[in-house]
Formats: sequence, C-alpha cells, structure tokens
Amino acid sequence: MTEYLSLDGGTIAYEVTGAGPLVVLAPGLGNSRDAYRFVAPQLVAAGYRVATADLRGAGESSAQWPSYSRTDIAGDLVALIRHLGGPAVLIGHSIAGGAATIAAARAPELITAIVELAPFTRKQAAKLGDLRHAGYRKGALRLAGAMMGSLSSWLRYLDLAYPGTKPADWATDQARTEEMLRRPGRRKALQAMIRSSPADAGAELGNVRCPVLVIVGSLDYDWADPKAEGQAIVAEMPAGLSRLEMIDGAGHYPHAQYPDQVCSLVLSFLQANARA
Repeated sequence: MTEYLSLDGGTIAYEVTGAGPLVVLAPGLGNSRDAYRFVAPQLVAAGYRVATADLRGAGESSAQWPSYSRTDIAGDLVALIRHLGGPAVLIGHSIAGGAATIAAARAPELITAIVELAPFTRKQAAKLGDLRHAGYRKGALRLAGAMMGSLSSWLRYLDLAYPGTKPADWATDQARTEEMLRRPGRRKALQAMIRSSPADAGAELGNVRCPVLVIVGSLDYDWADPKAEGQAIVAEMPAGLSRLEMIDGAGHYPHAQYPDQVCSLVLSFLQANARA
C-alpha cells in the first residue's frame, strides 16, 4: 500500500512490508520503486522490514521540486528513515547511491550501513580515451539525448544498460517507465537529475563512518572502466569501512538483472555489519 511523507516542496511516496530491522531502498533516476521488485521480497523473507521509496520527481512522489540534487535526495531519505523510526540500512542505486553517501555522512545516528549499487558518487571527468569504448560512447550519447528531453533516447539508454540478460518482465517494465515519464513534470525531473553533479556526494566520501558495500556490474557502460570507478569510491572512504563487489555480466541495473546475486551479497553484508 502506498503511503506518503509530506516534506517542504512536495511528497515522497513509499511502501513498507515485512517486520524486523529497517532497510530502505532508493532507486535511480528515471525509475520508480518497482526497480526493487525482485529484491524487496527476498529481504522481507530474510527477516527485514523493507521500505521502498520513489525519488522526488518519480513514481508516485510529487513531480515538481525546487531542485533534484543528491543532497536533496539524501534529505528526503533521512526524513523518511526518521519518520519510520530508524535507524536503517540505506540501499541506493545510481544517483541514490551518491545520496546514500551524503545521508550516512550527515545523519550517522540514523544510518547503520549503506549499500551503493552502480553509484554515481564522484565527480565525473571523462578522458578522451574513454570515447574509444563503444559501450561507453553509445551510453553517453543516449544520456545526452535524454538530458535534452528525448524519451526515446532514455528508453534506448535503458536497453544498453541491461546488456545480455534482461528481466523476464522487460517489456512490461519498459512500458511502465515510459508511462511514468509521459506524466507532467516527470521528464523535466529526469533531465535535472542527469544534469546534476555528483560532486556533493564525492565531498562526503571521507566523512562516512558506517560499513559500506559497493556493487558494480562488469558491463556497466556508464563508465569506460566500471571496476576502476568502484575502486576509486572505496579508496576515498576511510580505510577498512567499505568493499567493492563486481557482478560479472551485469550492466547499470544489477539489482534487476541479477537480483539473486545482489541479494546474496547484501544479506551477507547485513548479517555481518548491520546494527539496525
């Protein structure tokens, strides 16, 4: 059942299932909380109380907000965790991975651990040589089109972001994404998030004090070298707090493409580190 949290500027839609320690799941830009449709049930079955949230501007949350930065998203997630009686483990994908870093650094009393899935957490500086990588080049061009407002470019980006294996409900999920982004204000929110810089998240990497798991797909074409990006995120956090796990064959959506592998990694991490 969808519930709503009223904040300054709009409302955040979320739903809660299960009982036990709280885990909050935040999707990436251009997605609704349905992105965790394969992951949430497994976490509930493992004994967790799971809240899945729509980001500002997406899903059933309000479309129009003053801004859509990682800092804004982190504030929304911290408010939700506080509302749900935290503390919590926070799992964020892509832009929400960066937001998880900010939330953990600024609200350590509410965040016991974070998982960052394919996170955009550092300021990006593409090198000329990166453009020689065909997947990276195609992805960058399609994201550029989406940033200009092209819905077809975003859908073609998603096709590239799921290399090889696609979920069994791929056609249904694409149709659901397209329908959402045709609603008033949704595409502008997507454009704003694509334009937003991850520098605010990168500035907080050294301030995180809880355990961190970073999960990256080996075929994530958002980077010419996804493993190197994951390693760089881990290196900028305090020593010994974080670790990187790679999922072979996964693209930018490992939690939808290989949910069983992601859940196995997450549950092992939670059992070893979570204090929620």
